[in-house]
Amino acid sequence: MLTQAQNFEKDIISTSSGNLSITFLGHGTLYFEFEGKVIHIDPVSDYANYKNLPKADLILVTHHHSDHLDSIAIETLWKSTTELVLTETCFEKMQKGIVMKNGNEKEVAGFPISAVPAYNILHKRENGEPFHPKGIGNGYIIGFGDKAVYIAGDTENIPEMNEMEGIDIAFLPMNLPYTMTPEMTADAAKKIKPKILYPYHYGNSDVNELIYLLNNQNIEIRIRKMQ
Repeated sequence: MLTQAQNFEKDIISTSSGNLSITFLGHGTLYFEFEGKVIHIDPVSDYANYKNLPKADLILVTHHHSDHLDSIAIETLWKSTTELVLTETCFEKMQKGIVMKNGNEKEVAGFPISAVPAYNILHKRENGEPFHPKGIGNGYIIGFGDKAVYIAGDTENIPEMNEMEGIDIAFLPMNLPYTMTPEMTADAAKKIKPKILYPYHYGNSDVNELIYLLNNQNIEIRIRKMQ
């Protein structure tokens, strides 16, 4: 059970418009603070007591699985001015928010946001269906001043990553069987070429293997408690 004493890791990133604060809650769940606003990513009650965290100006949800979409966490973070960005499938469950599909670009709550594909090619269920079919889930690229932050959601090292440019910070998932192996995550990082890479949603994967695979790639790998 979560207690009121929550000690989460936090990083500060310098941007052209001031500091970006990143708080790591766990798994695929984190939040940003920038220019007095709070942006929550995939808030899930298993990873934090949201009654003790700042209310959201913006919430982004990558897809409908229960370890990413939690209506109770969203309602706890809600205030009258909260904006919610989510997928069509998530909208069907929440019945509110702004739907963004793969390829959409919008400014929401003052932040430029691009929704990009997030899906499996290799890893599938026993019935042959990918764990995350193409076109259902989103990754998000968010602008904070002169910094672009990529939240990949649940995805593999998909071809669309070859087209991504100017990513400063990337959050890439690395857990089997749902997302990527360390080798696939390393390949994704080589495609995207972020300045800083945070593996997240990494379960029991060996983060040291990822560090080894990306040696001499000029990518700073930061390991935080995001299992």
